[in-house]
Amino acid sequence: MKVYVTLCLSLCVYLREALAKSDSNAIPEDKDVLVLTKSNFIRALKQYNQLLVHFYAPLSGQSLGSILEFREAAGALKEAESDVRLGGVDVKKEKDLADSLNVTIIPSIRLYLSGDKNNPVHCPVLKSSASILTWLKRRKGPSADIISDVTELEKFIGEDELVVLGLFKDLEEGMVKVFYETAADIADLPFGVTAHDKIFSKYEISGDTVFLIRKSKPDKQFEMESSTVKTDLVQFIRLYEMELVTEYNGVTASKILNSAVLNHLLLFINKSEERFEEIYHAFKTTAETFRGKVLFVIIDVSELRNGRIMEYFRVRPEEAPQVRMVNLSDNVQYQLPSDQFDAHSLLEFCLTYLEGKAKPKLQSEPIPENWDTQPVKELVGMNFEKVAFNHEKNVIVLFYAPWSSESRALFPLWEDLAEHFSENEDVVVAKIDVTANDVNLHLGEKYPVIKLFPAVYTERVVPYSGKRKLKPIVTFMNKEIEKAKKDKAKEEKMRKKILDEQKAAAKEEL
Repeated sequence: MKVYVTLCLSLCVYLREALAKSDSNAIPEDKDVLVLTKSNFIRALKQYNQLLVHFYAPLSGQSLGSILEFREAAGALKEAESDVRLGGVDVKKEKDLADSLNVTIIPSIRLYLSGDKNNPVHCPVLKSSASILTWLKRRKGPSADIISDVTELEKFIGEDELVVLGLFKDLEEGMVKVFYETAADIADLPFGVTAHDKIFSKYEISGDTVFLIRKSKPDKQFEMESSTVKTDLVQFIRLYEMELVTEYNGVTASKILNSAVLNHLLLFINKSEERFEEIYHAFKTTAETFRGKVLFVIIDVSELRNGRIMEYFRVRPEEAPQVRMVNLSDNVQYQLPSDQFDAHSLLEFCLTYLEGKAKPKLQSEPIPENWDTQPVKELVGMNFEKVAFNHEKNVIVLFYAPWSSESRALFPLWEDLAEHFSENEDVVVAKIDVTANDVNLHLGEKYPVIKLFPAVYTERVVPYSGKRKLKPIVTFMNKEIEKAKKDKAKEEKMRKKILDEQKAAAKEEL
């Protein structure tokens, strides 16, 4: 009996240790998405035969939407007991892993098969959970619906506002393969393919052709040639899938973000306002000229569901109508410098932007009332340069983000700093919320940032990287202020010399 009990106890201890070891090796999950790191990535590849990995930067606007949709897709796959698992890599935390996998585009999605880390299948960045699931499904089975007669055709083109229809004489070989490859990658649109003679007759064509069918009617067509490759067809679809002017809403948002056209002209307007039809007509007329170069989008400021996009672009309903240009590769914004929304003004604005002559719009909150009466001056975009680059003042600025606890922790220190220099009229202590106000300075991604703007004629910026305590900051400032006095004296001497030379030259001419 004692031997039996001892054996049972030994077995329990062994099982407990094995389970503990197993738990320690388990890959953590976040909302059904595996949290992949340098230490567990290879283990995940061995454990899952099909591993779809999302490489993202959590604070990136482009990554945020795909993170949420990726989680939703992961939940759906787990519930369906799929053999595909989804994992995520935060490239900010896992830079070494991203570098070792040669990940250069963020966000990006890759499918790793059979434990092979060197030859992943590159997936387009899909902005919805449905398109992620569709992409995976199309990889396994036919990537396009086979349409065998006119009745099936009518049903197919009537189910969605926009569909892609391929007409090919041979559905197995030849150019149809390019169509299938394209359908596998463009998972956010329905694809159908047919070889039926009556359908060829219906659309009055004889050769291999791809149609974009909008609201059940042919909109654009693309004739396939022997030299056509997938990128040609993808570009055609992405170019013409959007109407000349697209209204932003929950359905079109992902299509707008996925568009091959990166320059977007946004019209913020209240659709119920008296001038809407006139402005919309001018907007649509201009869109004809720039198709393929600029995507024209309208955003109804009276639609409550558009609050988030308006907040992103910092547009208030009372500021409409307003026109902005933005490029999705850098998100720099440009604003139509006019309150005239006629076709000529819109045309000139687009041309100026495409020629690289437009000036970026600097976002700014309104200048606070009595902003300069407090010890710490509260700057905004509109008054930043005037205050910071004042050659009569030494200005130290705290660039902060209100959501950052590290930023907020410096507010009491900034009050102490302002108190320390309260008797010195040549020193200004200020702060600015850089999430709501743009400045023409490179600040990096991490806040808070501290910079000193010395009282010199040239625009000089001196970053502070020392300890964030009163004494070291004061020491730093005193040193830079003394240096600025000497440099300014040299500048004044040089300016006087140039002025004297100009006066002498003027006298000689007389």
